[in-house]
Amino acid sequence: MTTGSGATADAPAAVAPADLTAFLDVRPRLFGLAYRMLGSVVEAEDVVQEAWLRWQGTDRRGVRNPAAFLTTTTTRLAVNAATSARATRETYVGPWLPEPVDTGADPTLGAERAAALDVAVLLLLERLTPAERAAYVLREAFDYPYREIAEVLGTSEPNARQLAGRARRHLAVEGATPVAPQQRRRLAQAFLDAARDGDLATLERLLTADVVARSDGGGRVHAARRDVRGPARVTNFLDNVRRKYWRATTVELVEVNGGPGVLVAADRPVTLITLDTSARGIERLLLVVNPDKLGRLPVRR
Repeated sequence: MTTGSGATADAPAAVAPADLTAFLDVRPRLFGLAYRMLGSVVEAEDVVQEAWLRWQGTDRRGVRNPAAFLTTTTTRLAVNAATSARATRETYVGPWLPEPVDTGADPTLGAERAAALDVAVLLLLERLTPAERAAYVLREAFDYPYREIAEVLGTSEPNARQLAGRARRHLAVEGATPVAPQQRRRLAQAFLDAARDGDLATLERLLTADVVARSDGGGRVHAARRDVRGPARVTNFLDNVRRKYWRATTVELVEVNGGPGVLVAADRPVTLITLDTSARGIERLLLVVNPDKLGRLPVRR
């Protein structure tokens, strides 16, 4: 049986059709929850697969609300996975960035809201404790009442409010003030045009005075190991990258994580750039060049 987003499992005869349907109906939401908490498609699929196995092994006759049961199971598994991932990422080669997902062709994240889906926000969520992350995602992305968040996390309702509140305050302090989607797309298009044409003067004007560029190669390909700061240095860095690695490639706007991204591709994706923007301009450029994180992005040639 294919459970979606690449995860597969063989459904035993013990799983009644109604129980299988109950899982498949909620699966997009489970994946969206796990992905937001982990920033990794592979890790999110593993969590959802484990939730499926737990669902198989449960006496489902006693489950009155399958969706609530599966959400609770997935959240707790994701909290555990986030704790393990934090230790693993301490040994990651170079800066770590979330794995982008194509939400243009296949919006399978199952979200009622686009909250906590942007790559820059996912990166900030990594700084939170797993419990804070879960509370924030359940509240902001899926509009869970605090009472239900408390039940999922096995805590009190006041503590659930505190967890979500701390997460919101942290993101408000650390994150750029978002701009309207139309303005964000205009900035992305202007960036793409300038980068494609090698128009360094225009490119530099799009960047804020304290702009930062961060690259994730994961040790798989050559990538900057440290952040590049300042408009002049970032512009020079992008020009060097364009000259060395973007020959015989296409450069186009794609929709990733609910917003515009710049995809550089040859016969396969080479680089995915997402832009953290504000009313001031482009605040951060997040460049994913690790091929392990680009394989699911389509190449439209």
